[in-house]
Amino acid sequence: MTLHIPFDNSYARLPGTMFSRQAPARVPAPGLIAFNRPLAERLGITGADDPALAALLSGNGIPEGAEPLAQLYAGHQFGNYSPQLGDGRALLLGEVVDRDGIRRDIQLKGSGPTPYARRGDGLAWLGPVLREYTVSEAMHAMGIPTTRALAAVRTGGEVYRDRPLPGAVLTRVARSHIRVGTFQIFAARGMLDELRALFAHAVARHYPDAGEPPVFLSRVIHAQAELIAAWMGVGFIHGVMNTDNCAISGETIDYGPCAFMDAYHPDTVYSSIDRWGRYAYAAQADIIVWNMAQLATALIPLMPDAEKAIAAFQPQINAMADLIRGAWLARFAAKIGIARPRAADAALIGELLNLMQAAEADFTNTFRALAETGSAGALLPGADAADWQGRWQARIHDEPKAEARMRAANPAIIPRNHRIEAMIAAAEAGDDAPFHRLNAALATPYDPPADADDLRQPPQPDEVVQATFCGT
Repeated sequence: MTLHIPFDNSYARLPGTMFSRQAPARVPAPGLIAFNRPLAERLGITGADDPALAALLSGNGIPEGAEPLAQLYAGHQFGNYSPQLGDGRALLLGEVVDRDGIRRDIQLKGSGPTPYARRGDGLAWLGPVLREYTVSEAMHAMGIPTTRALAAVRTGGEVYRDRPLPGAVLTRVARSHIRVGTFQIFAARGMLDELRALFAHAVARHYPDAGEPPVFLSRVIHAQAELIAAWMGVGFIHGVMNTDNCAISGETIDYGPCAFMDAYHPDTVYSSIDRWGRYAYAAQADIIVWNMAQLATALIPLMPDAEKAIAAFQPQINAMADLIRGAWLARFAAKIGIARPRAADAALIGELLNLMQAAEADFTNTFRALAETGSAGALLPGADAADWQGRWQARIHDEPKAEARMRAANPAIIPRNHRIEAMIAAAEAGDDAPFHRLNAALATPYDPPADADDLRQPPQPDEVVQATFCGT
């Protein structure tokens, strides 16, 4: 049966100055690693057994109805404004309306250089493709808004980084790829027709009740506040929270040097390019406020005048920290079994985190131990921890369904960094079994398979991953 993707492309109908139309680069010998059949079914895609599937999802063919294009955007990278970025190694094939009535982008990542490639080769090597496939699908299984992975394909060619590496292409699905940086570039260039078109498109697509810029900003702020709290609740560190990596849909996007904490420490950084900890675990709550301030600035030209814009936008930015604290408290209260947190519960949670930091306790396993056994004594020894546990148990004594709530809030299995690295090394050597096994286990993170206990274990000293890297 021939592959059929029911494309209905709306971004391609926007002004042509907002993107560049381009076909993907051809690859030598495409080979399918993974195809996400459940996701394909939700998208209304049929013909998954088409023998040309790998070719079509590597760029060697263009599916009927696709209109490949590279999107233009700018962005602040580590606080410094880059006036033009754009899809340097990705192409939006088009959009579908899924079975829930939600419009989704389908994008190839690693499909060759575009006019925005900035001297890069536009390619991706196998490691980052498998990392994004695995981590994005794990985030989805944990209930965290995210882009999805539809397919991973080997290209049969090599990509040159510090050494020759096997090439690959990821097929990514998102509610859209509109970023804070997409608004920034048209505002900065004074391209008001494009800015208005983008705003109308984003409103219709994501926040149809938000026809005015202040309401739109409010919707995006609330989505981002919930997203950051969700990240922190599972110990996730994005690694590169630049404004070009911040989707206005409120989805996690662009899994580059991302990682999950093992031992808890609020200042944890993995990204090799984040030398000053700008995007450390605990800093993410501050950075997202900064990013939303940049979005507000880009929306000013859509308002009657700058003074009215600032008067409408500034209170929202100022209030965002409290929104994040509220979302964080709700998430972490659930992690210790509390349905309706009180103000004092923030101190109780903070004490636990301080104990975990002092003991260098594993973030995921400590919270899961509380859920599974009612005690973290093996991970948090000492009189202070015992005192905390007594006060915690007294606090949740009258909480109905506390254990069930904790199990639902605390994943037992996450994509641990050392497992990701081992999976990539095996795939680089031609063995995809660890990739498939890890993804199967991560599909049910709150109720993992019985044979996945090894995947739940933190790294041994010689397995600790000290740094993660971008795929470019």
